[in-house]
Amino acid sequence: MEDETTALEGGQRWDPAKVGAHWQQELERAQRYFKSWHDRCVKIEKIYLDQQSDQTSAAKRHFPMLWANTAVLQPAVYARVPQPVVERRFKDAQPIARIASEIVERNLAYTGDEADLDSILRAVRDDFLLCARGTVWLRYEADFEPLDMGVAPSDPAADGVFGEMANPSLEAIADERVCIDYVHWSDFLHSPARRWKDVTWVARRVPMTDEEMEKRFGREAMASGAAQAAASGRGASQAERAENEGKTHVWEIWCKSENYTVWIADGAPVALEVSEPPLDLTHFWPCPRPAYGTMSTSSLVPVPDYVYYQQQCDEIDLLTRRINKLTDQLRLKVFYPSGDGAISPAIEKAMRPENDMVMVPIPEWAAFTDKGGSKAVVTLPIDEVQKVIVACMAARKQLIEDVYQITGISDIVRGDTQASETATAQRIKSQWGSIRIRDRQAELARFARDIIRLAGEIICDQFQPETLMLVSGIRLPTMAEKQQVEMQMQQMQMAAQQAAMRAQQMGQPAQAPPAPPELPPQLQQMMGQPTIDEVVQLLRNDSIRGFQIDIETDSTIEPDEDGEKQRRMEFVQMVGGFMQQAGAMAQQNLLLVPVMVETLLFAARGFRAGRQLESMLEQVGAQLSEAARAPKPEPQPSPAEMLKLKTAEVKAGAEQRKAELGVAQAEIEHRATLEQARGEAAAQALQQFQAQPAYQ
Repeated sequence: MEDETTALEGGQRWDPAKVGAHWQQELERAQRYFKSWHDRCVKIEKIYLDQQSDQTSAAKRHFPMLWANTAVLQPAVYARVPQPVVERRFKDAQPIARIASEIVERNLAYTGDEADLDSILRAVRDDFLLCARGTVWLRYEADFEPLDMGVAPSDPAADGVFGEMANPSLEAIADERVCIDYVHWSDFLHSPARRWKDVTWVARRVPMTDEEMEKRFGREAMASGAAQAAASGRGASQAERAENEGKTHVWEIWCKSENYTVWIADGAPVALEVSEPPLDLTHFWPCPRPAYGTMSTSSLVPVPDYVYYQQQCDEIDLLTRRINKLTDQLRLKVFYPSGDGAISPAIEKAMRPENDMVMVPIPEWAAFTDKGGSKAVVTLPIDEVQKVIVACMAARKQLIEDVYQITGISDIVRGDTQASETATAQRIKSQWGSIRIRDRQAELARFARDIIRLAGEIICDQFQPETLMLVSGIRLPTMAEKQQVEMQMQQMQMAAQQAAMRAQQMGQPAQAPPAPPELPPQLQQMMGQPTIDEVVQLLRNDSIRGFQIDIETDSTIEPDEDGEKQRRMEFVQMVGGFMQQAGAMAQQNLLLVPVMVETLLFAARGFRAGRQLESMLEQVGAQLSEAARAPKPEPQPSPAEMLKLKTAEVKAGAEQRKAELGVAQAEIEHRATLEQARGEAAAQALQQFQAQPAYQ
């Protein structure tokens, strides 16, 4: 296709005429490739809907085997809308990934409700059972409204977000959504291939009115002759022709090998639009791999199940019509002689339905007895007709059993069991009777999972932060809000420190350093959460590769109204039992507290119901681990012990004071004795001096 493009102003532009001619040939080639399958499906759909109008009233009598089998398989392979489950691929302590998975899961649940995913999957299920192929188509839509504040600066990254929308930087998003469109089996085509991975292009057919085409492609495309295809109502049936009357079939084609999309009207020589893909998806296709029935490894043309037992159904219908005709012959036919004078009127009078006479008079009794009496009246041999009907019913019953053997629909699946069977026998039959249906169940479950994964990828890549929070109901702070709160905290702490320094400079006694300011509970919770900018950055960079998007086990086939309640009760019982055992072990050895906390978190992350409490468990676990590592305080005495200690302290103080007073008194007395001894010694020395001769 390189020769069909021309470089223009540094970009790439495709020639609509050349592209249109090329894709008309490709579409015709694919239609020839699927023609035999398409014709088969048209006939099967008529049989299923009982629209074979070419038969007479007598020939219309048939046994609706296809409808009966389909009605049995419908609830067996799909019964209710799947529940999306988004989990971290590696369940570590990652708050941002945990919040991101919760937001994506809630957005997916909302998308499924808004798109009416249940009715879409039911339509796909019917196509899957009747025609062995069903598919859907996903697209991203966003409504825009002008900004109130003038002209916003251009955003280079906006082109990748809004695709082919014109001037997205000048508008604001009002509503974003992922649309899931059901595609009829006859409106889907792809390139001939043996395996789905070898497909190079996919296409779907969309009926559009002139107003819709002008709104989608503009007047220039309409006036250029690109949409000159006949807008006559096409269709295989009268209802389809009436539905498509006044509409043009437009093909939307995604070419993976050339990485572009094409819109072209059916039969038009010029393409309506050629552009780059509006979505950058991992596997390129805006649709999952179709839900396929029976296929061989040589092609992607499926084989409807009805093909394998169509001959048996034809024989069943033949026997049903034969039984109907024979049943009409089960009438009492009486023959009696006529023209015998008084005998014939008497017999005719006796055979009248309104005649309740028990005794019938015969005028010519001799003539009646001469002709054999009761032998005068002869009836048809209806006993032989009854035997033929019984034989036909037995043959039809055997054919029906053959159909059940071919399709694998056992009696336990149909709810047809015998009262003589034991409970063990019925349990064994229920286990093995649905083995051949499990492949169909798994295929539809895979198809539903692929739809949810595609929708999740579009949500991760396209949705704006405001839409993610609005739909999920989870309010996260932005990086600017979190930085503003942190700045306010720093300012408050700096003001407290400056006040303490001024008080110290004024000569006031030194005080303890000010404690960090306490925030309101709402702000504390906000500071403990990751920002929406971090979540969006993770989703944009990692898309869905870091997450495991799946559906709940058996959620599409087994209704479980108490499933969520049961999961919550199991989680509560697990946490309660673990806390009781872990508390006793932690009291004996505080070193085991961190191990117990990590064990509890490991178990909680395995429960989907415990994801909402995981953040709280992490915070409480961190506090317990920190408290266990802190030094153990000395035990405080009881009030009685404190009273005894206080009394002993008072007594000891009194004794000490008494001893101190005794020591002081002894010292005073000692000093007085010393002074007295000094005085006596001085008086004695004076007397001795006076008694000397020199003095005299």
